[in-house]
Amino acid sequence: MDSSQGSTQQKIVILNSHNENLVGLLHETGSTEIVVLCHGFRSNKNFEIMKNVAVAIEREGISAFRFDFSGNGYVFLSCIILNKLVFVLTLGLWCFHSFRESEGSFYYGNYNYEADDLHSVIQYFSNLNRVVTIILGHSKGGDVVLLYASKYHDIPNVINLSGRYDLKKGIGERLGEDFLERIKQQGYIDVKDGDSGYRVTEESLMDRLNTDMHEACLKIDKECRVLTVHGSGDETVPVEDAKEFAKIIPNHELQIVEGADHCYTNYQSQLVLTVMEFIKSHCEEKNDKTCN
Repeated sequence: MDSSQGSTQQKIVILNSHNENLVGLLHETGSTEIVVLCHGFRSNKNFEIMKNVAVAIEREGISAFRFDFSGNGYVFLSCIILNKLVFVLTLGLWCFHSFRESEGSFYYGNYNYEADDLHSVIQYFSNLNRVVTIILGHSKGGDVVLLYASKYHDIPNVINLSGRYDLKKGIGERLGEDFLERIKQQGYIDVKDGDSGYRVTEESLMDRLNTDMHEACLKIDKECRVLTVHGSGDETVPVEDAKEFAKIIPNHELQIVEGADHCYTNYQSQLVLTVMEFIKSHCEEKNDKTCN
């Protein structure tokens, strides 16, 4: 699925409540309505799902904004020093330095912090007389948009892609089954992740363990429409989590993409189709000219 053709994007920088700049890309169509897209754990606005969904929304005449949460979004730089001149090459072959495009520090938990980032984004567009009527998040971002809906009550439509229901689960796979004992002993755990890694502090781990998605979802307004999409072949977050969300969120629609894994590898078209059907149904219900 080619997500690059016909895409007009504007870089937007938004200040969050902690005076950190959040960097995003606006797919501008001129519509009043905007759909905001939220990436998952250690991901960024350029993740395949974010790009493909944003372009599909844009093609329907609706503006979409995908951004990096604080402490996320890597831009890689390479420096070659020659005759006292420094040449900076983006994505060069000799990359030795990187920085996060959005400001702030990366933290393992940070769910409510990221929900507040999302609030800053929505306020930014509201101040420009734009209307955010749909928020979408993948994986951890799915939990963030649900937490947002439970806290702020100002968004009528939420799309949760493969979010985790029980945040106490899935930790041992990343940190080791003895993670509680180890973090109590030294106060942190360093995790190797491919060519890079990250540090999990006791505070950030407790942030995740103390984030109760069940209690949060009970606080979502009954008028708020929630779509949960999940792959039946997801080995990162089991599809049973999606079914738990369906049990407790009153105005809820559940769509299972048969065979899809956590990142919808080879199932991007089915995912985008499912998401767009939900968005189009919102447009039809509201008979909103900005959706046309």
